[in-house]
Amino acid sequence: MALSPPLPEQLPSSGGRQMPLYSIIGMAILLAVAAVLATTVGSVPISPLTTFSIIADKLPLVDIAPSWSSAIGTIIMEIRLPRVILAGLVGAALATAGATYQGLFRNPLADPYLIGVAQGASLGAVIGFLLPISWHVTSFGIIPLLAFSGALASTAVVYLIARVGKTLPVTTLILAGVALGALLGSIVSYLIISSGDKLHSIIFWLMGSFSLSQWSEVTIVFPYVAVGTAVILIFARMLNVMQLDEEQAQQLGINVERLKIVLLAAATLITAASVSFVGTIGFVGIIIPHAVRLVWGADHRFLLPLSVLTGAIFMILADLVARTILAPAEIPIGVITAICGAPFFLYLLRRRKKAIF
Repeated sequence: MALSPPLPEQLPSSGGRQMPLYSIIGMAILLAVAAVLATTVGSVPISPLTTFSIIADKLPLVDIAPSWSSAIGTIIMEIRLPRVILAGLVGAALATAGATYQGLFRNPLADPYLIGVAQGASLGAVIGFLLPISWHVTSFGIIPLLAFSGALASTAVVYLIARVGKTLPVTTLILAGVALGALLGSIVSYLIISSGDKLHSIIFWLMGSFSLSQWSEVTIVFPYVAVGTAVILIFARMLNVMQLDEEQAQQLGINVERLKIVLLAAATLITAASVSFVGTIGFVGIIIPHAVRLVWGADHRFLLPLSVLTGAIFMILADLVARTILAPAEIPIGVITAICGAPFFLYLLRRRKKAIF
């Protein structure tokens, strides 16, 4: 994949900051609304007031006399709420990682899986399904552990292959990621056709699902996403400078190679933590950052936090559709994101073609 100079809409603007700041507040409110909606809607309808009361009752120093049954409380606190929060975390992580890769590679079509994260996670998860053992580390099983390990291992291999001395050429990194991804993908395909009665479980995992979300998964994923996203946000201004080119950024006092390593590590970590529990969900890392860029501009000081909020909203709503549109059956979340993302991706390609020619 050849790198090209940033398009005009990719360059950070020097306009006022008031509109993006108001937009961040507005999107945060919209995220809260989406979370409440997703928590109340389901096979058992529950009013927003009841949902709010159940959640508030769990807060310190708050004591609300229950007007709901214990079954309703269990549905909200143990089934729907952890699912909604995990969906928000995964959406935020994938959108943030996508925006980071796009800025770092100066290519709006880059996604969080560009350097082998998805393929490594898939291989680890498929191996976990096929192992004749079933054991748990703390509160989660072997499949998320192997998926997380596979994602990090594949990224480390790509990094070691692409690194030349003390530099990390971006083009070489991408080519190494594509090559390793193809190799791992072929191994995964062979394992799938040899999986026998475990085929359905593997395919369902690969297409993504939040159906088995638990609080234990939320508590594991949250620190990775929070810390990784915070690190990326800290370097937002430097990521703006990187949109020029590496030589100019170096002349402006930025340690380009160190910045690459830090941002790649942070983006890869949050992506790996996300896909290890819910599968490889496509298109979110492409369509969300680019949609935000089209609406609010390419200043990463605002692009990144807006991608966090928009990605969380999109994933929560996509999961709501996945579990309700054909209820009681559930559609893999990857199907919903592909239906939304594929047309938008084609639009981006068409728009980019017009910009080039």
